[in-house]
Amino acid sequence: MKPEKSSDNSPNRSTIERFFSGLSEYIFQSKLGVVDVQLIDYISDMLLRFVRMDTVHRVRRNNGRPATELLQMMVEAEKRIGLAKRDVHRHIGDVSLFWSGMYPERLRRLKPERSPDGFLDFCKQGKKAYAMAAEIKGDENRPSSDLLHQLSSEFEMCAYGLREVRREWERGSSEGGPLLLS
Repeated sequence: MKPEKSSDNSPNRSTIERFFSGLSEYIFQSKLGVVDVQLIDYISDMLLRFVRMDTVHRVRRNNGRPATELLQMMVEAEKRIGLAKRDVHRHIGDVSLFWSGMYPERLRRLKPERSPDGFLDFCKQGKKAYAMAAEIKGDENRPSSDLLHQLSSEFEMCAYGLREVRREWERGSSEGGPLLLS
């Protein structure tokens, strides 16, 4: 089965957007055999969004400061209703997936005495957050509930795919050439 092309190579897309899209497509389609365009696009978009740390820490606490720990985000999610609650739960899922997939070694070094996140299972929390977000009806500008349920049920596979994305990214940079950029 030939993998589908999930996005165009429009000149309006930035180099980094084409990089994440191409790398995600390559890993998920060619290496893992996942040809779900919607899922792959979501993951490459998440990588693009998380290039900026202010996006990773976009959930704010009551005092206006960013919620930098997963536990803080979980507390903030419970204070919200409707689409705001859905968005925070989705963000918790994204943060959990990003760290579980791209930097799992960082999660293993979290110590409970330094951060309450050291007590958390990011995989379990990510799956739960995506499932909770999926139960709140969204609109056409947000990911579908079906996609959020899929991210919950296939969390481990998505995290593994992100680990492979990172491995390929690092392998390409160690060989001295541009990786999947044209």
